[in-house]
Amino acid sequence: MSEKIKIDKDTFLQQVKLSLKVPEIIESIVNQKIILEKVKEIGIEPTVEELQEGANKIRLTQGLSSANDTYQWLEKHYLSVVDFEEIVLFNIISGKLATHLFKDKVEHYFIEHKLDYIKAIIYEIILDDEELALELFYAISEEEISFFDAARQYIQDKDLQRKGGYQEILGRKSLNSDISAVVFAAKPPQLLKPVVTSKEIHLILVEEIIEPELDANLHYKILVELFSDWLKKQREGVEVMIDFLDKSP
Repeated sequence: MSEKIKIDKDTFLQQVKLSLKVPEIIESIVNQKIILEKVKEIGIEPTVEELQEGANKIRLTQGLSSANDTYQWLEKHYLSVVDFEEIVLFNIISGKLATHLFKDKVEHYFIEHKLDYIKAIIYEIILDDEELALELFYAISEEEISFFDAARQYIQDKDLQRKGGYQEILGRKSLNSDISAVVFAAKPPQLLKPVVTSKEIHLILVEEIIEPELDANLHYKILVELFSDWLKKQREGVEVMIDFLDKSP
């Protein structure tokens, strides 16, 4: 297509509105203003080394292995070098603010919410016949058939069938509350009696319960959660005024 298409600001803004992204963009802007104000209040300043490390981290995550790659990436996203530096700066000061506010609270939060971070490794066969589920439960328990043979026979999804019903490593919030209660009360390896939910019957083999440890990854995750909760509370007291968006139907 050789025809040139000109996109003006009004057209661009209208497309942003139609993409249903306006609430997310507004929230991001408000977050930024809250963070910048707090950073100024506290007096947080990034070091040259932190800025360089932050820039390298963005290049690494975006797969930018050369200066040419970086310039092409900036061009693709309509960013200038100054914009890139602003992104790096904001990432660094946001991280430093989160650490300043919540570093000493992570361990206490982890202890209070330790149950939320327990994980389970389970295998599952989902059925719509409770009587069949009970039959399979007793047959597996008495070693008349293995759980994995039953999975190959009764799981319809081919990929899940090949994995023997393996459900990845799951936390409490990833499971139905009724299922979660019995899974995390299990003593692995344990086959659970069929769990009946409103729609299905679940035959579950609990292979392992993984107790959480406050390693670097979990420490960072909790820090982000605490910082996100803090931002949410800060936004609750903010009145946003936008004079260029028409909300009338």
